[in-house]
Amino acid sequence: MTETGGAGMGDETSIADERALVAPRPNFDVLRPGRAVPALPRQGERLAARPGTGRRLASAIQALPSVAARSFAAEQEYGNTFLFVPVFMAAGVLFYFALPHEPGFAPLALGAIFLVSLGMAAQSRPAARTAILAGLMVMTGMLAAKVETWRAGTQMIGSEITTRLTARVIRIEDQASGRIRLTLDLISTERPALRHAPQRIRITARSAPDEIEPGSIVKGVARLMPSSGPLRPDSYDFSFKSYFSGIGAIGFFLTNPELVVSAEPSTFGQKAGAWIEGRRSDMAKRINAQVGGTEGAIAAALITGIRAGIPEEINEALRIVGLYHVISISGLHMALVAGTLMLGLRGAFALAPSFSARHPVKKYAAFLALLASAFYLTVSGADIAAQRSFLMLAVMLVAVMFDRAALTMRNLAISAIVIILIAPHEVVGPSFQMSFAATAALVAAYAAWTDFRARRPKRSRPPRRSLAGAALHSGAKYAVGMSMTSVVAGLATALFTAWHFQQVSPLGLVANLAAMPFVSVMVMPMAVIAVLLMPLGLDGPPLYVMGQGIGAMNGVALWLAERSAFDATGAIPLAAVLVLTTALAILTMSGSALRWAAMPLMAAGIFLLWQRELPAVLVSEDAGLVAMRLADGRVAVNRDRPRAFTLQNWLRALDAGETAPPAKIREGEPDETASLAEEEAGFTCGEGLCLARHASGAVIVHASGEELAAAVCSRASLIVIDDATAENPCADARILVLTRRDLARNGSVEIHLRPANDGGMPRLFVRQAISEPYRPWHEHRRFSREARGLAPYQRRESRAD
Repeated sequence: MTETGGAGMGDETSIADERALVAPRPNFDVLRPGRAVPALPRQGERLAARPGTGRRLASAIQALPSVAARSFAAEQEYGNTFLFVPVFMAAGVLFYFALPHEPGFAPLALGAIFLVSLGMAAQSRPAARTAILAGLMVMTGMLAAKVETWRAGTQMIGSEITTRLTARVIRIEDQASGRIRLTLDLISTERPALRHAPQRIRITARSAPDEIEPGSIVKGVARLMPSSGPLRPDSYDFSFKSYFSGIGAIGFFLTNPELVVSAEPSTFGQKAGAWIEGRRSDMAKRINAQVGGTEGAIAAALITGIRAGIPEEINEALRIVGLYHVISISGLHMALVAGTLMLGLRGAFALAPSFSARHPVKKYAAFLALLASAFYLTVSGADIAAQRSFLMLAVMLVAVMFDRAALTMRNLAISAIVIILIAPHEVVGPSFQMSFAATAALVAAYAAWTDFRARRPKRSRPPRRSLAGAALHSGAKYAVGMSMTSVVAGLATALFTAWHFQQVSPLGLVANLAAMPFVSVMVMPMAVIAVLLMPLGLDGPPLYVMGQGIGAMNGVALWLAERSAFDATGAIPLAAVLVLTTALAILTMSGSALRWAAMPLMAAGIFLLWQRELPAVLVSEDAGLVAMRLADGRVAVNRDRPRAFTLQNWLRALDAGETAPPAKIREGEPDETASLAEEEAGFTCGEGLCLARHASGAVIVHASGEELAAAVCSRASLIVIDDATAENPCADARILVLTRRDLARNGSVEIHLRPANDGGMPRLFVRQAISEPYRPWHEHRRFSREARGLAPYQRRESRAD
């Protein structure tokens, strides 16, 4: 039976289904307007004068409404309006999370009901009804985000505290440093007992008992602390991620945890979760032992999702060359697992031709591949990124089972809608944005290429080639295909890479071309075979081949990382990201002349990027680190050994590659410290006091206490006081004073400096990472000791037990 786009009835004339989304597109009149051939003038007649440029431009502008109307009608006829449903839902999610305060559920629900009523009343007005439906999709996204926020409801610790805890082990991860990272569900705390204890914490230990496994009960003395906020405004928010991951605190054991026997019974869910985590842990240890070294850690990460054991230098090399997506379980891995299974099953079915002729073996293979992907999701830990990838793949495999095309824009839109409804917070993360941007761009590019090939004149007979020539031709086609795939996906995701990580991969195309054949041919297929053979104890050979492929990938990454150019882009404006994202959505999802609307948006986005202004000063939320951008491109800091993670993030955001360490002077010379601040050479630090002068003339001060800060009020423009109990010591309202209490409440700060027009004190423009009233994922900040203006907690002296 010939496959068609129908409902499986074999009617060859029924072709109006999802396959049309990647088939040659119809020639819309709005894309190719007919142009009549002018008749030749008769003898004695004069040619009409050609309209001037201004008149032609005016005519084009007047025609825009009618062209837009025809284009929109064509989009509706083609079914492309459905593709924008997840776009508007995602816009609603983004709008909800960007609100300065938490909206109530009732106003959102009433707004949705009102829009539904308007839509029903506007049945006779298609344009108004479409606009109302778009607003309803935005409101749906906001409601989904509100419901998820309420459903998460994570209790988060407010202040750092040391306590004795008893907890149930949920997950065990061996880190590359040799430490153990544990995810625990708290059972009890004592000395002190926490009145608002979090339910789940993530904590590290130097070592753990050999008998420890998921489901075990442990106790020990631990230092707990809340997740930090953004390292700078508009950057990744760790407390946001922890809130929606259910992690209420992070920390470390001060003493190695001990196993205890608990009389508290485990629920069925706890037992099932512990059994799955135990099998994951055993599988990861077996893979590590079989493969060994860094390759073993990466092999375990690719199969079980446990990435804690990968050395940081390998992680950094993979990030620099754009290969880090390989070790993060995503759509690539799900597709390779499902593709390997489907290919193997189709080959096995081909060995039984009589059975294959009587049964839809393609559907059987798709169903079994779906089950295998679900098993892979479970084994890999089922984190949000893996769940998103599984949902995308599941939609496509179900489409195959119902005789539909798998990789279409419609299926991609359905996947996005499901994910937005289930986990709306993923919309603001890099994984969701980069995954869907790359997939949409690839599907659109494939559709355009299919359309181009359909319009090309076909050759009567392909040229004959020798065996070597055919192999060379196939290799060249593979290389070109991989190159174009990498280019399209790289261009689509570059914007989000620059926004989230402030860096791009100059050698990303080269790295992917060199490494992806190893991943696609050796690594993931061997991973599937190894898992299938593991119960029989025959997984050694495929794991060996897998390790060799990973070693080749690591070699490519390390070699290219050493030769990669400086990849920092600096922080880019949010407005530019939103405008360019809108342009990308229109460009990839529209099939008519509406695509041209992306051009002015792209121009506006590029203009906003060009007009960006990097901050002059950054201040950490703990008031301990201040960074200032110097005229020579370096970044001056006030500490000899700043926290590496924070500093690297700031260097990328400020588009700088080097730091200027503080100059130290002898103790007891504050006057000399003040005079050295005139030299614009970075920070000069004495005992508890650091000063620096910016190119604008502003004097930046970091003081350890209120008294030291008061001594420099006469000349400072900005004073950061690392003391939560301090008050503003300066009478001049033009001086910006930030205490540790201010930063504990409102998070990190970025400051823009501009010289004053009258030659006086430079003007300061301040942006804070967190605003009040707090959203639920920041509510815990109000309860910290620093936010309440209290000194650090001092444990009372007590007699020994």
